[in-house]
Amino acid sequence: MISTAIRLVRVGSRSELAAAALIGLGYPCVLLAALLPSIPFFVAAAAVTYLADWYLHQKGSYLLNRLSKVRVGLSIRFLLRQLLLVLLLAREGLAETPLFYTAVAGFLVFYGLQAPHGALTTLIKLRRTMPVVTRNVDLHTVRIPDAPPRPLLRRAAEKMLHLDLPAVAGVLIAAATGRDAVGYAGIAATVALGLLYTAVLVPYLRSRRVPPAAKILKAVNHWLREYRPTVVLYFSGGTSSAYQVNMWLETMEQIDGRPLIVMRERELMPKLTETAVPVLCVPGGTHTMNLDLSTVRVALYSANVGKNIHILRQPAMKHVFIGHGDSDKLASVNPFSKVYDEVWTAGRAGRDRYALADVGVRDEDIVEVGRPQLAPITTATGRTRNPIPTILYAPTWEGWDDNPGNTSLLLAGENIIRRLLDAERPVRVVYKPHPFTGIRNKKAKAVHERITALLKTAAAERRTDPRWAAESAAGKAAREQAAARMGAIEAELAGLLKPGRTGGDEAERSRDSVSDPVRLARAAALRAEWNEAYWTSVGWWEHRVVTGSEPRLYDCFNESDAMVSDISSVVSDYMASGKPYAVTDSAALGADEFQRQNTAARAATVLSNSAVELDQLLAAVASPEDDQLAGARRELKHYLLGPDRPSSLERFNSAVRTLQAVAEARNRGVAQRTGEQPAEPRPAAGPSGDPAEEIAEAEETNGSEAPVAG
Repeated sequence: MISTAIRLVRVGSRSELAAAALIGLGYPCVLLAALLPSIPFFVAAAAVTYLADWYLHQKGSYLLNRLSKVRVGLSIRFLLRQLLLVLLLAREGLAETPLFYTAVAGFLVFYGLQAPHGALTTLIKLRRTMPVVTRNVDLHTVRIPDAPPRPLLRRAAEKMLHLDLPAVAGVLIAAATGRDAVGYAGIAATVALGLLYTAVLVPYLRSRRVPPAAKILKAVNHWLREYRPTVVLYFSGGTSSAYQVNMWLETMEQIDGRPLIVMRERELMPKLTETAVPVLCVPGGTHTMNLDLSTVRVALYSANVGKNIHILRQPAMKHVFIGHGDSDKLASVNPFSKVYDEVWTAGRAGRDRYALADVGVRDEDIVEVGRPQLAPITTATGRTRNPIPTILYAPTWEGWDDNPGNTSLLLAGENIIRRLLDAERPVRVVYKPHPFTGIRNKKAKAVHERITALLKTAAAERRTDPRWAAESAAGKAAREQAAARMGAIEAELAGLLKPGRTGGDEAERSRDSVSDPVRLARAAALRAEWNEAYWTSVGWWEHRVVTGSEPRLYDCFNESDAMVSDISSVVSDYMASGKPYAVTDSAALGADEFQRQNTAARAATVLSNSAVELDQLLAAVASPEDDQLAGARRELKHYLLGPDRPSSLERFNSAVRTLQAVAEARNRGVAQRTGEQPAEPRPAAGPSGDPAEEIAEAEETNGSEAPVAG
């Protein structure tokens, strides 16, 4: 019942739901206290509404947005409380007293101050808005002043409205004691504080404004002409899709040439993992199209979205879809992909997938480059990491339609978890759901919550089980030490990864966030140490629910001995480990047909929605000699991900250099025909060849515009 209420009002916890209930009950109680009249009752009820409101703002509860939608926003709630205070004075027989008129006038003046205060805070923020938010870009040619002190602008409307407390308290004391001077003093204090808060903002309206958009854009283009990027990773999407760009950051850091990342949504910047690559976030379409990207020869796209058109229109560069996963899902053969010059897949499976789908992507435009991101995944050793196996359950999300084959969560998720928890030989379960889980289908979110509850209950029971008590006691000191180390690492990382003053806004962060190789190397070392400490702190027998960005999915891969998942890129990526895995046939196609339709399932234990086949997977984990699918996994890994040598990064870089050469050849041909001089990026020699030779070879072999297959 409580879980249903939480979902309906979209609050994050029981405490938020309790605060929401107190607000809903508090205001009728304030009204009742005013009508009775009862000053003590009024004080108690009003205090409850103040505290509940404050708590919801502290939590950033979505309920506050819902209240605004139904016209009981923050200002209305404060005004209502003050009107009820006036009603209380009238019911107390004070309607004809100077205190009554002074209170009404004071509250009106106080509300009159809300407009200039709100206008000032809005103008200051607007004048601090950058047309381009940057990271690792030197904007020294423009002066960007420090942001105003954070306490002045953070939750400014809420702070301003709470300045009514002296007036409310003073009037209540005056009504209870008859000492009108206290009420006058409270009202004067409220009005004075409101005037002071408004006046303090005035100097920042001019002194802390950033330069005009045209000047900043000019500085950005000046930096681009100096940096002369050759490869750009372009991304647009919502905050929950940040992983789709984060997964490519390490690859971009190791790419040949001069990489650049271009993003479109401001909200994505805080979600972007720390990187040494320069980043430009350009929300405006016109600004994006006016960026000086004349030296870029290869543009990489990790998602098919409408805003891609703002870069796709550039003819001087070659456009490549690299995606954010390689699976048998329909998204992996999106017909939109034919707008790109090339589509890069991990292995032969991706090429065959497009051929079968027949969506207009030509075979000669497909290049097999492997998956450079899979380098951190460790391979199977033939034995479990811990005394009992760890089984990772990593279902994908429900998708945009109601296809039962999208996710195992809805029909099989609870069965999978229960069978793992009840397995004859004990296992540890690590559950890591897709970050999109439940955003479209409420049933999926409900199942996720039930699975989370199941695992938390099982973990609590295991902590009290005599079989694990000795292990728990023996490792307690080490776990506590690891947990303490995690806290210290998080604190150090927070200092390393937040350049500039505490509380600086996006303009200040753009000014100060210049890459520091020493700092980045330290941050990478700390992340690795944090991951090790995390798994040490929880114990190898403890069931875990892992959400959020840390630990990463690949860290969970390395901790696991087998995995249960759905048809998604998670399965293809897990192939790099060589460990046993199971895939759920949620659409009930039957094992043979399911494996025929889904390449990644051909070396998997296929589960029905009842998950009775899990015993086969657990047997393969417990005894490698009983692992009948080991050979099939090795063959499928080569088919899905390509050969181990040369490495995926080497193949990726080779594809980049080849396509750069094709772009240069095309631009030279156009220049010869039109008599114009194309922009020339400075050569960046790669590990396997001289770009000048590759350009010449491309021109000789392919003419000026012919594409090159990988």
